[in-house]
Amino acid sequence: MFMLSSGEVTFSRGKEIQRVRFQPGTEKNKSATMSQLDGVIKPKTKRSKRFLAGRAPLLKERMKKAMIMKGGNTSQTVTDALKDIYSLKKPNAVLFKKKNITRPFEDSTSLEFFSKKNDASLFLFGSHNKKRPNNLILGRLFDFHVLDMIELGIEKYVSLSGFKNSKCPEATKPMLVFAGDAFDTDNEHKRLKSLLLDFFRGPTVPSVRLAGLEHVLHFTALEGKIYMRSYRTLLKKSGCRTPRIELEEIGPSFDFAMRRTHFASDDLYKVSHKQPKNLKPKKKKNISKDVFGTKFGRLHMQKQDLNKLQTRKMKGLKKRKGPKGEVVAEKEGQSTEVIDEQC
Repeated sequence: MFMLSSGEVTFSRGKEIQRVRFQPGTEKNKSATMSQLDGVIKPKTKRSKRFLAGRAPLLKERMKKAMIMKGGNTSQTVTDALKDIYSLKKPNAVLFKKKNITRPFEDSTSLEFFSKKNDASLFLFGSHNKKRPNNLILGRLFDFHVLDMIELGIEKYVSLSGFKNSKCPEATKPMLVFAGDAFDTDNEHKRLKSLLLDFFRGPTVPSVRLAGLEHVLHFTALEGKIYMRSYRTLLKKSGCRTPRIELEEIGPSFDFAMRRTHFASDDLYKVSHKQPKNLKPKKKKNISKDVFGTKFGRLHMQKQDLNKLQTRKMKGLKKRKGPKGEVVAEKEGQSTEVIDEQC
């Protein structure tokens, strides 16, 4: 499509060329032409309307979906590792079976295209070459653009099939444990912790039962290495109401070495964490919480007159009238006579 100086717009559709003449001052022709120039296509069928409505932004977003793909050259270790991580992430993951010849750190357009096509905001890319053997790239996207990427090298790996024991059911929400001071002090490890939380956190649930806490993912940062272990909790008899808990390793097991990183700027990272105003909790007056989550309320009352305060009534303090205006008060078994002053 191109515009001529004589006020004509030419649309080319294959071999057919159409010319449309319009008057620049006419609002009807102007709006029609601008809609074509801006590339805004409105849905014409109910199916396309439903598709666009499903991709529209929501106040409470759905569970994040992950794309798991392999590059043009991979090893058997990388292929098995991608399959095992896919089994941990199911059903909120898409496993790409074909190879994708791309380099995320150099050109991320293909990742952004697949992200928009599959409506996924997380990705795991596996590759293998002489310079970076057994390589995994873990990343996330914001508004279908790459936000963070961390490259991890697999130094030691034991697959799920390497552990001959029972596994956790599919789609079990794991408990995530992070050990090591680096996750709290180093900026790269802080971003890695946030990325791992996004990737493995599972669905948000209102309540959890004790029997459902059966899968543990443990990450340890030690001497520049990242150790990932997967455990299954066993509830044993302890002779009391609280069961004794034991951990059984079920795999997969990884020893990672951090390689290249690509982080978003602080301003973009702050924008990605922004929440709509409707989701922000409204501040309630005179209500506060302590560090343990206990709720405290403050009541404002008028100044109280203690002379008019209603006290507890006792039989021993009760006044009774005697003969000729006398008032007799009995207290603790002893009787006393008080003569009225008017007599």
